[in-house]
Amino acid sequence: MKKIISLTVLLIASMTAAAQAADKPYEGIAKPWQLNFQEAATPVMEQLTSMHNVLLFMCFAISIFVLAMLLYICARFNRKRNPVASKTSHNTKLEIIWTTIPILILIAIAIPSLRLHYFMERDVDSEMTLKVVGYQWYWHYEYPDAGGVNFDSYILKDKDLKPGDHRLLAVDNRLVVPVDTKIRVLITGADVIHAFAVPAFGIKRDAIPGRLNETWFKAEKIGTFYGQCSELCGVGHGFMPIVIDVVSKEDFAKWIGNKKKEAGISDASPANANAKADAKPTEAKPADKAATNNKIKH
Repeated sequence: MKKIISLTVLLIASMTAAAQAADKPYEGIAKPWQLNFQEAATPVMEQLTSMHNVLLFMCFAISIFVLAMLLYICARFNRKRNPVASKTSHNTKLEIIWTTIPILILIAIAIPSLRLHYFMERDVDSEMTLKVVGYQWYWHYEYPDAGGVNFDSYILKDKDLKPGDHRLLAVDNRLVVPVDTKIRVLITGADVIHAFAVPAFGIKRDAIPGRLNETWFKAEKIGTFYGQCSELCGVGHGFMPIVIDVVSKEDFAKWIGNKKKEAGISDASPANANAKADAKPTEAKPADKAATNNKIKH
């Protein structure tokens, strides 16, 4: 009876924990004692994880093979079993084999690696642009497509932390992006070299003063994702966290609308006006052309 009661209590506790986990927003952050990458949230990170797993098995297989060969050689060709050492110094077939096999392994690694690298760099058909500028020691974000909405993002001090915030990772202004949207990210630095890195997105790009680097991501999960500056940029290097909230497209539209109101940006802003001016002019109708010709004649 006691065992049944204890099993029932454990079952209820596990169901409660599962329900709480389901209600809690997804967090892209490293977990205690984690051994592998963070769970992938973009197509790039999914492919990076897959390739890492393949390479891990290949390295493991090669290591086991080399270890087995070394143990066999130590056991088969030691002094006790071979009092008279062999004077063989050359074996053409063996040298061809141990040269050819590594070349084939490198080719097998290079082909998917180059394909993945091309996919990571192929920034086409982006639906939104985001500008990131690294400063000592905070981030500046800008939304050029939204009339230039921009803000700074500083790390939260210990006294400002709220329940649920992660120390040294929480910020005062989070970057907000829509889910299932291909976003082009333009990255630069204002003073020294920084690096914009978000592990769950599979992005890490240097922010270099005087240079505009580019990357992209397409978040497929709604939640909060954390990153940090990954380039030694001074004494405040460890205090430049990155927090990205991935929300639904409807919630993002509301959020960016509120930001535009706070900044006093309207649809008639210069950025929107330029976008309209760049639009292709419509061709005049036949009637309009005739009226124009008549005016010219008179």
